[in-house]
Amino acid sequence: MQARDVSGGVHFHDHGGHGGRGRSGSVALVPRQLPADVRGFVNRVDEFERLNAVLTGEDGDPRVISVCVIAGTAGVGKTSLALRWAHRIQDRFPDGQLYVNLRGYDPGEPVTAHDALHRFLIALGVRAHSVPQDLDAAAALYRSLLAGRRMLIVLDNAAVVSQVRPLLPGSAGCLVVVTSRSRLSGLAVRDGAHRLTLGTLPEAEAVALLRAVTAGYRPEDDEEKLTELARLCARLPLALRIAAERAVSYPHMRLDDLIADLRDESALWDALSTGDDEEAGAVRTVFAWSYRALPHQVARLFRLLGLHPGPEFGLNAAAALAGLTPSRTRQLLDSLVGAHLLEHTTPDRYQFHDLLRAYAADQAQQEEPSEEREATLRRVLDWYLHTADAAQSWINPAEGRVRLAPPVDGVRPLTFSDYDAAVDWSEREHANLLQVARAATWARYDQLTWQLSVVLANAQPPSAPVADWLAVGRLGLAAAERLGDRVAQARLLTEFGVGYVRINRLTDSLESHRRALAIWSELGDRLGEAHSLNLIGLVNLRRRRLDDAARHFEQAVAAFREQGSAHWEATTLANLASTHYHAGHLPEAAAAVRRALAVHRSLDSKRGEGNALRLLSDIQREQGEVKEALASAHDALEIALTLRNHRLEGFWLIALGNAQRAAGRLSDALVSYQRSATLHRRLGDRSREALAWHGVGETYRCLGRLVEAADFHRQAAAVYRELGDVWHEALALDGLGEALSDEEREAARRHWTKALGLLSDYDDPRAVATRRRVEQRMTEAG
Repeated sequence: MQARDVSGGVHFHDHGGHGGRGRSGSVALVPRQLPADVRGFVNRVDEFERLNAVLTGEDGDPRVISVCVIAGTAGVGKTSLALRWAHRIQDRFPDGQLYVNLRGYDPGEPVTAHDALHRFLIALGVRAHSVPQDLDAAAALYRSLLAGRRMLIVLDNAAVVSQVRPLLPGSAGCLVVVTSRSRLSGLAVRDGAHRLTLGTLPEAEAVALLRAVTAGYRPEDDEEKLTELARLCARLPLALRIAAERAVSYPHMRLDDLIADLRDESALWDALSTGDDEEAGAVRTVFAWSYRALPHQVARLFRLLGLHPGPEFGLNAAAALAGLTPSRTRQLLDSLVGAHLLEHTTPDRYQFHDLLRAYAADQAQQEEPSEEREATLRRVLDWYLHTADAAQSWINPAEGRVRLAPPVDGVRPLTFSDYDAAVDWSEREHANLLQVARAATWARYDQLTWQLSVVLANAQPPSAPVADWLAVGRLGLAAAERLGDRVAQARLLTEFGVGYVRINRLTDSLESHRRALAIWSELGDRLGEAHSLNLIGLVNLRRRRLDDAARHFEQAVAAFREQGSAHWEATTLANLASTHYHAGHLPEAAAAVRRALAVHRSLDSKRGEGNALRLLSDIQREQGEVKEALASAHDALEIALTLRNHRLEGFWLIALGNAQRAAGRLSDALVSYQRSATLHRRLGDRSREALAWHGVGETYRCLGRLVEAADFHRQAAAVYRELGDVWHEALALDGLGEALSDEEREAARRHWTKALGLLSDYDDPRAVATRRRVEQRMTEAG
């Protein structure tokens, strides 16, 4: 379900973060993402000249155009032209190439700009955990990483400008090539894009393409007959390639007979036509012509693949869809690839051209009985559900598994040998898993919908944006409500509570957890109640409602102890210790955290041990045990690095920075705080980024660098004000006043006065001591 301690900031399943490879948030990589060059590409000479012209200005100076849009109708060869040109000019861009298919015209969901940024940032060396959840933050990081670099970026199949603009670099050294059926006029107007509109092939070039694909496979065909074949294909490269592959498959069949078959298919489409344009009709004709020539089992797989919920798929998913063995499925897939009806993208991964995917789905609707379509969809949904459940056992093993019925006949879910294999699968299939949950909803499989939603919350990769799951979670909760399944509702409400905290929607989080608690109480589920009580306590701790937090933690500790759940009892005890610490009750905090630490060590719970050490370091520092505080913080950080968990590393670095500052190791403290701020920015955690800034401000003040100290305190105060975090805003204003007190006393007094106003509602010992300190500073400043 999720991590439930203070270190995790109440976030989804951040167990161990095995995706990183060291302390750096990113490493220098040179991505080479261009797909393979197009086989048999011919001509387009004029278009290449026009594209090459954008590489230099009129006087031969370096390129002045940074964005090039290749527009044109479906099947006209936009992607082929873009890739052929990209391969020709890639040497001009020594820092690498990025490529993404935005799927703007697929029958399913397009790739969003944030999804594309996520892929690009990982390719550029950013750890998956460190990719910002916010679109603007991710785009800013992307532009920063590309600054000063010379890279080629290909954005294939864009539908709208909003898919493209966040992916544009901010530096002139990069070139972006966009393909689209739309003109994307906004890019020309605002971003200075050069547009090349691609038409159908001239007759001679269309014939040349047919010859290029069939060369060596057939006797020399008559020019006139090839011209007729090209005309029937509307001189569209996609249709021409499929037709040529059909001709290659029948090397001894006369071209006259192939053309006659195609004319017959064309006549059928004409009879069924609803007035669509000639080019679209020609494409459908060629699709049908090639499809009807497929062997029975190959044709069946083709149309069943049209029912797959996502835009691409793996071998094992296709096998589940068809109810066949993987080895037999691979043979059939190879036949489809050979007929140019399917693309083989990577080992055991396949995808359709969007037009072919739509055609396959249409054939399934027309030729497959409704019972078979339903059985096919059920098999593939079941395969994803059970395979995701297997992935959860590695990605999030501490959380409760959903009780699933055995897979339906013909379904062989995957299993995984280790954590990395599970996460690799989850990352590859993330987009499909989202579509699978939606497909279950559309098919009215309510139980499957809520089960997929819960399993996805536990099995999605740690780097997945929380917004992705929230959309699926709404479907799952609605399905659970339709079924009247109270346990499912409680589990999903718990997930919503966790997700909302990650995007600072604390009121919504509290409401979700309270609704879940009411259901667990109604069902008499004490363990469920305990989890909800702990999570409500964490939200109250985040809002600094310390009495409420402590009350909920104490109740949760008692419930976990009653249920014999030592791990969660220790986790909640550490949360209670954190509450005592924030209230200024240091002896109580120290006693509680030491008990929690002992239990976590006995259970070999490294994450729990590290969290306890982080808190113990803060307590030791305030008790004057600076040497011990440094040791505890170092031990905690070593655990975070061993776990390769950047969220934990970022938070625990603040404790290390605090201990280093107390020990007078100010340069080391700055390094720790600045590293923490960098990690939290990439994670999209603005609150903890500001906490690191506050530490930087305090350290600069100790160094006597008061202007810099004021700047960092000012930034921290602004973020906390925006987030509605009154306590931390007051602390930042206190630090700002102290930094200004020598040179700008009136300004310092204004900040202190505001800080006192913000602190007035708190009555715990730490708040009382803080108010007294601020009042004393105002008095001393005169």
